[in-house]
Amino acid sequence: CALGSAREGDDVMHLEEYDAADASTLIRVHQKNYAKGLEFMCKTAAPTMLDSAPTYATKSTYADAMRGVGAARALVDAVCDVEDDVCAPSAFGLIRPPGHHAVPRGAMGFCIVGTAAAAARRAQERGMKKVLIFDYDVHHGNGTNDIFHDDPDVLFVSTHEDGSYPGTGKMSDIGEGDGEGATINIPLPPGSGDIAVLTAVEEILMPAAKRFQPEIIIVSAGYDAHWRDPLAGLTFRTGTYHRLCAALKSMANELCGGKIVFLLEGGYDLVGLSEGVADSFRALLGEDSTDVGDIPGLRDEPMDKVRRVIDECKRIHQV
Repeated sequence: CALGSAREGDDVMHLEEYDAADASTLIRVHQKNYAKGLEFMCKTAAPTMLDSAPTYATKSTYADAMRGVGAARALVDAVCDVEDDVCAPSAFGLIRPPGHHAVPRGAMGFCIVGTAAAAARRAQERGMKKVLIFDYDVHHGNGTNDIFHDDPDVLFVSTHEDGSYPGTGKMSDIGEGDGEGATINIPLPPGSGDIAVLTAVEEILMPAAKRFQPEIIIVSAGYDAHWRDPLAGLTFRTGTYHRLCAALKSMANELCGGKIVFLLEGGYDLVGLSEGVADSFRALLGEDSTDVGDIPGLRDEPMDKVRRVIDECKRIHQV
């Protein structure tokens, strides 16, 4: 859905009619054999496991994934269609399956196809010369990272838990070839939470984005860094997502006419996921967070370690 619709009186506009993607879209982000063979595999071999995560495919998986990519592309179109002198609405895709682990050669980590990557390619098709992708999932978006590893026109920035699945996303990975410097990985130590990620956004993401000057921002919006989530060890609060999304929308307003598209990634605790997404919507609609007060048992963040990570990342990328 698109949030903050330009239509007077509407706060939320649902986009329900859009075209599913096809193999020609996947070829722009995945190797040709995978892009062309996924549909056949789902028809003839499903149900089947695609990797050891486990990532599984059913007979409807191809159609489901193509609907998700089609939705992401439609949301990019929705924000790009706004006149240049009007601040674009935010867009948020409630999409499954997630996509940021899907690598050029195939599926990985519950992800079938690179949804955020396909959205970025759609923006490029629309004439956007510089695209920023920010990934705040608890796990490193290795697929997106690899797809744009040598592309200087896509700035990929990821905050994630150091040492978590899939073990990638080291600070030393800064891209390669023409894309060297256009990959910024910020591996946060276990136990990091609200202060850590917002500091990373303020001190690394924002200055890097201002230097890059994107024409649109794509967000891989994962909610598995929530303190409730069982698959990792970061400690974001529900309100962390409100503050994150408010900061990202403000950045989009300043740099690219408000053009920002959020695409749902991970989130494995249903309470943390639903609360986090709802508070993200509140931020984008200009409403207050519902997350107030202390959370008993929530441990202090390891700020000495966080500070070292942020300072080293700033040094590497000169921000």
